[in-house]
Amino acid sequence: MIIPNSAVRLLDDAVIKYKDKVAVSDEYETFTFERLQSLGHSIATALLAVSDGGYMPEPVMVYLPKSGKCIASFMGAMYSGNPYVPIAYDMPAGRIQKIVDLLEGRGHIITDADGMAVIDTMSIPETMHVHIYDEITTTAPDCDAVYSALDRVIDTDPIYIMFTSGSTGEPKGVTVPHRGAVDYAIWVHNTFGINENSKLGNQAPFYFDNSIFDIYSMLLTGAEMNIIPETLFMFPSKLPEYIRDNDITVIFWVPTVMINVANSGVLSEIEMPKLKTVAFCGEVMPNTQLNIWRKNHPDAVYANLYGPTEISDVCTYYIVDREFKDSDPLPIGRACENMRIIILNSENKLAKPNEQGELCVIGTGVSLGYWNKPDISDKVFVQNPANPFYEERIYRTGDLAYITDEGLIMYDGRMDNQVKVKGNRIELGEIECAAMCVEGVKGACAVFDAPNEQIVLFVESCEALVLRKFNNELKQYIPKYMLPSKLVVMDKFPHTANDKIDRVTLKKSISEN
Repeated sequence: MIIPNSAVRLLDDAVIKYKDKVAVSDEYETFTFERLQSLGHSIATALLAVSDGGYMPEPVMVYLPKSGKCIASFMGAMYSGNPYVPIAYDMPAGRIQKIVDLLEGRGHIITDADGMAVIDTMSIPETMHVHIYDEITTTAPDCDAVYSALDRVIDTDPIYIMFTSGSTGEPKGVTVPHRGAVDYAIWVHNTFGINENSKLGNQAPFYFDNSIFDIYSMLLTGAEMNIIPETLFMFPSKLPEYIRDNDITVIFWVPTVMINVANSGVLSEIEMPKLKTVAFCGEVMPNTQLNIWRKNHPDAVYANLYGPTEISDVCTYYIVDREFKDSDPLPIGRACENMRIIILNSENKLAKPNEQGELCVIGTGVSLGYWNKPDISDKVFVQNPANPFYEERIYRTGDLAYITDEGLIMYDGRMDNQVKVKGNRIELGEIECAAMCVEGVKGACAVFDAPNEQIVLFVESCEALVLRKFNNELKQYIPKYMLPSKLVVMDKFPHTANDKIDRVTLKKSISEN
């Protein structure tokens, strides 16, 4: 397959083959491939009508409830030649403001009436154009203008900007090129055999890179993407029934959801005969719950995928071909097509087999860097120190790993203050920065309680603070998935000899209590 200049060309090809077939379905409506294209053309026409027509892309923030309307908006952004920026609908206005500021007031926002009420409370410069979805989708499409803009795109231009947590309290915008997303979709198709008869059960929020698996597999192959109602994930015992009743054939979920389903005991009671592929990524999958899935539904293919947001979702995979003991580590496998993994040891040299080091990624899936943050980009997107012969850019993940004698990559934890909770990557420093904005807090230290998979926030304060009220304050600054599960109030933190907060002692106190 020839890589197109823009991933939205996949939609044009799909319309030729699957014009009236359902592309996306949510709990309220369905979108055929033709309708998705038509809406995309209308949205792009509206965006181009107020575009400055310059060389640089104009990011399109999509601030809508998770639905097929988001997908249509993503298509509209790409048809206009611009990257889309998915924004969680429950994101605090303060954090959205930080993203607007990082974009330097450039581009567009697509929202609805309720979202507009939030936008009106913010400082939005005149150079950023705000559009109401129901209005711009009625725009008469100007296909000449749309395809003129689309023709100017090259495959190394950004397709999306996905904002992740930042250690300084500022979100970081991971900028991924079209080529990375298309290449990844081709790998997914080749590896799992997804085709026009497949039905993808989407769980991942669109601001989370796991959603790339579903969106671009649908565009490339003509599969249907079924957006599972978000409320259903609060009732994990109902999910197998939904998969069965909706003929879902492929799921790519975070392990937390799979764990909850396995623990509900319902897997032994409900058959899911159409389910053929069960892939998971975003955190470590415990073997206990994985074996429950495999025991009750042995005909499905199970795959452990790995990849940070700075990659177009995934860079390694392992097809689970045997039962693992509870205490056995589950491999993250081998590199995907057009990707290469190297492990750099503490001396910045290639690690030997079974030697621990930092996992680094090379290939088409590596992102372009962080939007408008060249200083941070330059620290992790660097020249390969193992290659002195020509320029070869790698991404240093900050993840520890080693390669076995059999060539399998094994994940071995993090090097820094970053954690993953329910698939969401979180910089503990951002929680600490938000906590310092709460009145009465003199110091803050966030610690990850790994055995209980929860964030514990220690604060220095002379006041009595209650978790629920405290989190209500924090919601002004950080998303709900970052809120701590436990709050510990102290008069003064313990410090090391270097007068730094003694995080080891604080973390130890969690297990003791």
